[in-house]
Amino acid sequence: MNLDHRLAFDLAPVGLVISRNRIMVDCNQHVCEMFATSRELLIGQSFQVLYPSADEYERLGAHMAPILNAKGFYADNRIMKRGTGETFWCHVSGRALDRSEPHAAGIWSFEDLSAQRPVKAELTGREREVAARLLEGLTSKEIGRALNISHRTVEIYRARLMRKYCASTAADLVHKLLAG
Repeated sequence: MNLDHRLAFDLAPVGLVISRNRIMVDCNQHVCEMFATSRELLIGQSFQVLYPSADEYERLGAHMAPILNAKGFYADNRIMKRGTGETFWCHVSGRALDRSEPHAAGIWSFEDLSAQRPVKAELTGREREVAARLLEGLTSKEIGRALNISHRTVEIYRARLMRKYCASTAADLVHKLLAG
């Protein structure tokens, strides 16, 4: 059987994007459906259009670069933004084509997690980052190191998340984040 790579790219069960210097140079239809936009509006655009804020785009890019450089790949769960403005949980994974220049060229996959994990509370960018790390099972100190903030600051954000989700314990918060 002769495999048509373009057909495989287009019909993949996850969203796929090929990038150069954090600019989308190609994407499949699944990405367009997931982000409620068209291919024409994505090609040539920065990934920033898929993030809830420019600040999160910059911080995550800086966080990913050394990991891509060391391992050649990166993955996490994060809150992204559809073209409609709606936010949703998304599993993002990618591979740098050249580890020495992690953002120069890559292939990225996106999987919509909103069916399993809806976003029910309005969160700030930093709250979204702390929530994502809590779901990874990190402690306040580990989150602080990952985000370059003090563990006490992380605890303030965790307390805000607990109020917004009406959680009584950290375990309850994680459960409610997972449930939406």
